[in-house]
Amino acid sequence: MPDVKHFDPDVALESAVRLFWRQGMASTGIQDIVTATGVNRSSLYATFGGKRELYLAALRRYLDRYARPAFGRLATDERGLPAVVDFFDGLIDVRCSGERAGWGCLLSNAHAGTENGDPDVRALLDQNHRQLRDALHARLVTAGTRGELAPGTDPGATAELLALLAYGVNLRSRAGADAEALRATVATALRAIGRP
Repeated sequence: MPDVKHFDPDVALESAVRLFWRQGMASTGIQDIVTATGVNRSSLYATFGGKRELYLAALRRYLDRYARPAFGRLATDERGLPAVVDFFDGLIDVRCSGERAGWGCLLSNAHAGTENGDPDVRALLDQNHRQLRDALHARLVTAGTRGELAPGTDPGATAELLALLAYGVNLRSRAGADAEALRATVATALRAIGRP
């Protein structure tokens, strides 16, 4: 007879996402995962594989649940530069308040961790970067057609710059940066690209 799982893999994966997000890949051991999920080691291995495979599943879950919806809202918001302003306001709110304040972004944290040397992790990070950059680019193109950008602003290069700024917000918030300081930095950057 087939072995019957006595736990919900979806719930266990969500617990692993939260654990990796809060602690990082390198600081999370198998016993931490067992404790967080309430699932024994052999069941975790049988369901997800090793720690690396579980981490990759957690990154994919994070992309699907958190990153893609935020980028999708930005990509379809036709307001131009105000959409970019709102994106950053929402990002700072999420990173600096609520139960996940100080956790940063699981994907940005992976950029800064040793796991970024794993080709499969790197592929997910690159995919995430493209989606963020493309959403920002779409809004900057709209802003350009509406006359909201400073003369000579290149939407492609500026989208890359703003993506880096988003990573900075994520990492600085994890280090405890104040929301108002982050808002002031973002406002300075957006003023620099906006029409005076």
